[in-house]
Amino acid sequence: MHANNGIDESAINGRFPAPSQRYDLVVIGAGPAGIAAAMASSGKGKSVLLIDEHPVPGAMMGNDVPLMFGGRMTTATLNPERMVETVFVTEPALEAAMEAGVEVLLGTCAWGVYRNGPGMAALPERVVGLADASRAWMVGFDHLVMATGARDLAIGFPGWNQPGVMGAAALTMLLARYEAFAGKRVLFIGSHDLALETALLARDKGIDVAGLVEVRGCPQGRAELVSALEQAQIPFFLNDAIAEAKGGLDGVSGAVLRSGAAIDCDTICLAFGTVPAIELVDAMGGARTLDGMRGGYVPGIEEGVSFVGDCAGLADTGFDHVAYRMDWAQALGALSKPDTIVCQCEEVTRADLIGVQPPNYLSRPDPMAARSLESLLGDGPANQDQIKRLTRAGMGVCQGRRCRDQVAMILALESNKPFGTIPLASHRAPVRPIPLKVLADWDEDPTMRAGWDVWFGIPTQWTPYRDIGTPREKVHQDMISGNMSL
Repeated sequence: MHANNGIDESAINGRFPAPSQRYDLVVIGAGPAGIAAAMASSGKGKSVLLIDEHPVPGAMMGNDVPLMFGGRMTTATLNPERMVETVFVTEPALEAAMEAGVEVLLGTCAWGVYRNGPGMAALPERVVGLADASRAWMVGFDHLVMATGARDLAIGFPGWNQPGVMGAAALTMLLARYEAFAGKRVLFIGSHDLALETALLARDKGIDVAGLVEVRGCPQGRAELVSALEQAQIPFFLNDAIAEAKGGLDGVSGAVLRSGAAIDCDTICLAFGTVPAIELVDAMGGARTLDGMRGGYVPGIEEGVSFVGDCAGLADTGFDHVAYRMDWAQALGALSKPDTIVCQCEEVTRADLIGVQPPNYLSRPDPMAARSLESLLGDGPANQDQIKRLTRAGMGVCQGRRCRDQVAMILALESNKPFGTIPLASHRAPVRPIPLKVLADWDEDPTMRAGWDVWFGIPTQWTPYRDIGTPREKVHQDMISGNMSL
């Protein structure tokens, strides 16, 4: 490669333009914890940007991003002006933050965080990638606070891949913030605090609560919440589990339990628990640790980045969330047939996952038929990234939010290993499904465009496959010799 004083003329270093905006502090997530963090700095003469992806566009909700809405939103979610209004009405501290000098952007997601480090020394400064419905841009920062909250945990069972199966965090959002829940009768799966609190909220909003299903022998949440539900004569189905979700034209129409009980409902709310939303941490190569008492994987220490609220870990009440979820995963796995869907986006079944097979819409050559999780385990511990590439489980538009954790649980159970010994699949930016027309840099700097074709540093990358190993291969290499540029 042509060099000048030892410096590669085509190197990307120094080519990235500085972001058009920068702040002393950027806060991702405008819940109570995020607002408090923003306001704590606003009175100290610092420039502060507070962003939140809510109100989420209706199309994004349909993809269960960022929460598992399960197709139970009313058409009110398609009215952007109404949605913005509900956000401000239900979070009055937002107005106080704006009056304190905080710049607030709603309907704006953070899709990536980038910092110079090993293998990357090209950035002018630390930046966070933002996007709204019409554009994507970079913002520089001195310090970043992640207050991204927690997201719904899903564990599949027969029939769960239809409208009407949703998460407790999503149900809370539709009931308490957007007032846009389309269901009338809800069955809750789980009985810890999340399930109890959401069931009481639904009852207070006039929703008929069909009951709570609990795999263990007694309700798992706080005694006062259990008492409130018992006083409301809402039944608990103990030592039981959901065996199947019945459905019709509009999705869920009922549920059948392991005990044989049949329950009429139009919504099944998965309330096993929530997990800290650390997609951005994963995508930026940040550290994480497993803490069952705080909800699963939680972020580690990062220079220039702080974590607040549920993103930093759920409150430690002495309850082992991971052990509880594994009880559910084992029970529902025993009730699931081989054709039970695990990854809804890619239609990967339980048999496909355990057999390490591609989804049905792809061909399956004979050598693949002999492959299985058991054969892979002969070469070492299961790796979810490897499984993802071989089966496409987690590669869909929801980016693994419905299946990443449950795939890790299934792999752990099938490998007879504790949860945590099977690494979670990685996240990559963008961590939100953003249209390419929004993400594309239509005004790319000319200095960036000048050398893009050589930054991979692979001389043979422009050699047609048919010419590899023939005399034509050298012709192609000679054509791009010198600075390797086309």
